[in-house]
Amino acid sequence: MDSDRKSSSPAVDESYGGANDPDAQNRLEVVFYPDSSHRRKSSLVTMEKPRFRHHFDQHDRTTACYVHSLIAGEWASPLKNPDGAAEDEEAQEVIRTLNEEEPTIDTSALDDDHVVSMVDGDGSNMKPFPTVIQSRHLTKRQLSDMAWNVRKLSKKLGSIKLKLTVKNVFVVSKAYDESLVSLTRKVTRWLLSKDRDTLYNVYVEKRMETHPDFGTLQLIQENSSAKGRLMFWDPKLAQDQPHLFDFVVTLGGDGTVLYTSWLFQRIVPPVLSFALGSLGFLTNFDFADYQHILENAFRDGVVVSLRLRFECTIMRSKARLKDPHAMGLTSRDLVEELIGEEGEDTLTHTPDRVYEILNDVVLDRGPNPTMSQIELFGDDEHFTTLLADGICIATPTGSTAYNLAAGGSLSHPENPVILVTAICAHTLSFRPIILPDTIVLRMGVPYDARTSSWASFDGRERVELHPGDYVTVSASRYPFANVLPQGRRGEDWVHSISKTLNWNSRQKQKSFK
Repeated sequence: MDSDRKSSSPAVDESYGGANDPDAQNRLEVVFYPDSSHRRKSSLVTMEKPRFRHHFDQHDRTTACYVHSLIAGEWASPLKNPDGAAEDEEAQEVIRTLNEEEPTIDTSALDDDHVVSMVDGDGSNMKPFPTVIQSRHLTKRQLSDMAWNVRKLSKKLGSIKLKLTVKNVFVVSKAYDESLVSLTRKVTRWLLSKDRDTLYNVYVEKRMETHPDFGTLQLIQENSSAKGRLMFWDPKLAQDQPHLFDFVVTLGGDGTVLYTSWLFQRIVPPVLSFALGSLGFLTNFDFADYQHILENAFRDGVVVSLRLRFECTIMRSKARLKDPHAMGLTSRDLVEELIGEEGEDTLTHTPDRVYEILNDVVLDRGPNPTMSQIELFGDDEHFTTLLADGICIATPTGSTAYNLAAGGSLSHPENPVILVTAICAHTLSFRPIILPDTIVLRMGVPYDARTSSWASFDGRERVELHPGDYVTVSASRYPFANVLPQGRRGEDWVHSISKTLNWNSRQKQKSFK
């Protein structure tokens, strides 16, 4: 890979979750390759005023997901040589910039509710880690280093328990399933009971407040202390205050888990999922034993699997001003704009919206009767031009969803990969491809395309992409913490595909007689 180019992400104002820096609006925060003398046009996104915000207003200036607090102590800057010296002066400037934007963390000022304890399997060696840490502005090398550290941490989590201080429990039940309302009530009642070691605050969905089968008034009458501890959430609360919740319990199937990921676009508390739906790739626990399972999780700790998520940014083509001395506008080439070089700084694209996804991002033809034309890029390379009904970019978790239906490979969720699968490609030679999660993919609609394309994120939020627009896909800094049954870390996924998909199921071959 050529390493003499650099790219940057937009500087973001503090009100949108950026660094608290008065000069942040004029700074190129993410430098892919700091040893370059030229930039790509589409990467120059310095703005006088922030023009986009994350899909959800995430106030993570003073907090981030607990995963980063665990790896913060082991983070080694990839811009430094083993002897501690920076590679060059420009790299030193990048390090100084990052250090200025990230104040050191003083754990002495934190109370117990903001400290995560990491406990070895035998219960010894309890190590506190702060859960308050600044969001990082990553260089390309730091992105690679971050992915490696998350994988390293994920391996560690397979042999240790995370003992969390749980006070606020967030309960998500399957939408539109009336049969689960009574089960949600049972879990809520048990959590609110005075018999618990801790008086938990329980948050259930807003629709339960007036639902006759849930019986809010009856719950409060049965237990007077529940009046101040039974609360109701809506999507805005989960979006604005994700750090408020210590633990998530879901009742439903994989769709309920995906909805939970959608609610928590940045910070994701540990998610324990009970199997009460149609599929069971992400739901690992039997509801019949919910009391014992929750009691052990809160008292003894949990084992989690860090599921890779993607961060997707929609980039809109910026209209070109007409030169009064020219006869007309010159034609534009998306490939040239995304990976080409030029002498002057011309802003060709501006960011629109950002999504964190757990399953997949899909570009398709939508209601158009003709095929989509899609340009596919990886880092600074143009991979190919695709003519198809669409393309699916899936996480390892999403490999058993649309990716599988489109003919893509199954992938164990712990694989650090990005799966790329065409949907009804016009050529037989376009085969599914598996890429490392350190690559930044871009999928765009060329300017000369006959029709627009449509993007969907985890099956939600359909967005039209006009000619010239594209979507950036990269590994997210906020993985999804899926709680696993103890002692069954490597077996659940194989068991789930065998049970759900009847994987390699056939009549046994008869022996010779």
